[in-house]
Amino acid sequence: MGDKPPPEQVYEALERLPPHVVGEIIEGELHVSPRPRMLHGRAAIRLSQQLAPFDPELGAEGPGGWVTLPEPELHLGGNVLVPDLAGWRRERMPEIPDVTGVELVPDWLCEVLSPSTEALDRSRKMTLYAREGVNHLWFVDPRIQLLEVYRQEGNHWQRLGAYTGSAHVHAEPFEARKLNLGSLWER
Repeated sequence: MGDKPPPEQVYEALERLPPHVVGEIIEGELHVSPRPRMLHGRAAIRLSQQLAPFDPELGAEGPGGWVTLPEPELHLGGNVLVPDLAGWRRERMPEIPDVTGVELVPDWLCEVLSPSTEALDRSRKMTLYAREGVNHLWFVDPRIQLLEVYRQEGNHWQRLGAYTGSAHVHAEPFEARKLNLGSLWER
């Protein structure tokens, strides 16, 4: 017999967490992190604004074809994960489901790194994202002003690029428009 509580108990513990923390269930284990700091949130919202042309429902003219959401609760393979941003190609998610936990694997995810979450984001969560079939993963680190872009190749992640400072980049899968990294770091 293992010492792990049953999944129902772990999920109940997740639901009882106070609002000032973020809870995730990874391989049956509850992980609790503090809410993001201001620079973390600023980078996430600024990136979301730059990606708005890919999600025309957000009111921006552009290439379209995507549904993007901030901090969705993903229910993937028995895990409950909360990335900072997630995106689905519109043909895979023609309508946004009115649910708490999304079971459809995103096509793209972005984790904004912070000291309290970086190790988990780069190890266990990155591995789970690959196993569940996420095609694209970005890491944004506002502390060192870095964007890392990954694409899944088979069972592993291929790093396509790392961009720093105020670079203007075309980053897969949103390469149709240039991103201004400098705006992510502005205070």
